[in-house]
Amino acid sequence: MKYGFIIDNRKCIGCHACTTACKSEHDVPVGVNRTYVKQVEKGQFPNTRRIFSVMRCNHCTDAPCVEICPVEALYVRDDGIVDFDNDRCIGCKSCMQACPYDALYIDPETHTAAKCNYCAHRVDVGREPACVSVCPEHAIIAGDMENPQTEISQLLARQQVKVRKPEKGTHPNLYYIDGDEASLNPEATHPSGPGLWNSQARGVGHFAKAAEKMINTNDDIDLLQLSIDNEIEAAYQRKESENPNYIDVLNGSARRVYDTPDKGILWGWEVIAYVITKAIAAGTFLIPFVALLVGYDLSDTTKLWSVGVSLFFLALTGLFLVLDLDRPDRFLYVLLRPQWNSWLVKGGYTITIFGLLVTLWGAATYFNWTIPEKPLLWVTAVFAVLLATYTAFLFAQAKGRDFWQSPSLVLHMLVHSIMAGAAVFIFIGFIAGSESWMLILKPILIGALLVNLFTLITELTTTHATTAAKSVVKMITSGRYKTLFWVGSLIIGNVLPLVLLFIQPTTATLTLAALSIFLGIYFTEKIWVEAPQRIPLA
Repeated sequence: MKYGFIIDNRKCIGCHACTTACKSEHDVPVGVNRTYVKQVEKGQFPNTRRIFSVMRCNHCTDAPCVEICPVEALYVRDDGIVDFDNDRCIGCKSCMQACPYDALYIDPETHTAAKCNYCAHRVDVGREPACVSVCPEHAIIAGDMENPQTEISQLLARQQVKVRKPEKGTHPNLYYIDGDEASLNPEATHPSGPGLWNSQARGVGHFAKAAEKMINTNDDIDLLQLSIDNEIEAAYQRKESENPNYIDVLNGSARRVYDTPDKGILWGWEVIAYVITKAIAAGTFLIPFVALLVGYDLSDTTKLWSVGVSLFFLALTGLFLVLDLDRPDRFLYVLLRPQWNSWLVKGGYTITIFGLLVTLWGAATYFNWTIPEKPLLWVTAVFAVLLATYTAFLFAQAKGRDFWQSPSLVLHMLVHSIMAGAAVFIFIGFIAGSESWMLILKPILIGALLVNLFTLITELTTTHATTAAKSVVKMITSGRYKTLFWVGSLIIGNVLPLVLLFIQPTTATLTLAALSIFLGIYFTEKIWVEAPQRIPLA
């Protein structure tokens, strides 16, 4: 048994009855949708037509949202329905990043993820999903695709159907008859406006705050303003993008006239901050470890500095992780109810184990415990590398964001950790006095900066071969983030510290180089986290 949907675009009239029925059946709050009807207009007057496409969860056979969910809040039932349990959800928004179809949202009332669940409660008692029952044109067909007697199975056998984004390899179980690329592909059109029909196209966000504000006020509301703002943004994106798949909206060949609200940046400053703090936590241990490997003796003072700084930034990492959750009261579910395929779970355990090992090393140093230090340091170093790099694997699980699907991201994270750790010890040397082993900081930083430049070039030139990834590269190099990248990330974060390190080093030049490195890491991570999230998924 395997349930699926067919949307027959030959019949759909865009009445939004399915959207309304879904909202009523599941008490879906204002501003978010499990099911909605996207509308695209093609052609030029008077030769025009409007395309209606029902959008919802695709109930994928290989659902990336299930794989990335750290607490098994999302799961695939035996009948193929991808269901969810909001009693387990921690609101990490990983599933929203993983879904290539933008099918999930954060419920503004429960602060947990939600999506179409095929009306599983109705299916279990032999009824059809609410959207199927209410559709006046029988444009939505549901049923067991493996049963040759069902209508959906017979339609799949007879009709030519399309799915959204087949290149993602998720094997979606939502099919379209007479599906049009201008509607099914989010990169084929830009949101257009102003107009009442497209007033939902932007501005609501994943918490539906704008909609809540409208409900709880008696003030006059300019219904066109959201669309006007959106048109300005769309024009900006058209200017910065050279994606050949975009259809020229200004020439009237195709334009989006009704769409779901834009969810905006899901992983914001908290994720940027935690990527940086965990890099510092790992690097502050790895630099002394490298010094030991090359034959230097470390004083107890150096060891305690390493332990103290590492644990402090590790604690900040945990804090930022919790702050990013929409249900921070459930943060322990990551450790207590783990779904082991998720790199968020593996990262949570990595943070915990690394913290315990570093604490043990610090306690052994402070209290002069006689323990085998070298094996302890080697094990801790392994977890330090995992701590530095696990986010690359987490981002890779976010299959909705093509730019993050880069094998260079592991090296990107590791080299940033080395750079951050070396920069920290430059500051420590400035405060507490330099030790002999710190002579290795200069060659380490020069090597790390050169590798970092190589990594940046690799990530920007050998990206995932999709238009979405290429659009992100364009956005970084010549669009929205160009100044931040060329000036902040490249010149301040890499070229300037290299110049300072190659000239005769002094305390002042080394300190300035360390400060520039931290600024460069911040600028780079801000760009790398934010830019891919600006590409529309639906």
